[in-house]
Amino acid sequence: MIKSDKKLKELSYILGRKSNLLISEAIKSLRENEPFEGAIGLLVSLYNENEDRAVRKTIEEFLNDLKDQSARSEVIAEIIKPWKAATISMLAASCWQSGLDYSEYIAEIAGIFLKGDYTTAIECMTVIEESAGKCSRDRKNEIIRMIEESPFSGVNEKSVLTLELISILER
Repeated sequence: MIKSDKKLKELSYILGRKSNLLISEAIKSLRENEPFEGAIGLLVSLYNENEDRAVRKTIEEFLNDLKDQSARSEVIAEIIKPWKAATISMLAASCWQSGLDYSEYIAEIAGIFLKGDYTTAIECMTVIEESAGKCSRDRKNEIIRMIEESPFSGVNEKSVLTLELISILER
């Protein structure tokens, strides 16, 4: 990703205009240009605040179609922020739908699994399942310990998912 304060400022201006057509066009144009730092953060913030289904769908599609490996760090930076549950779930889903390799961030995804709601946990489990094969046995064991020692582990409706996640990591 390139660093471009000018592009970021322009995108911020357009996203703040409250014109769903302009917003959708700006997001679509992001696909055609070189990615730049901060764009994902702006889109996630808009997704979190905006209730328009078309705008939200456009943002989801953009994030699901990310192909630049350098975008992963920005997605992870956003997923650990205190957004609404639906926003965090959408970000977790975009991790596996994009096809990018998130194995480097498996601990962060496991943390979101533990703290998130049931829907988010399922999305995180999918990311971890796809990433676990690229992680060392030591790394997997580290994540298992983190899960087992977490105060969120085995709580309420996610207890069966937590056991399944540990099983995935034990493979």
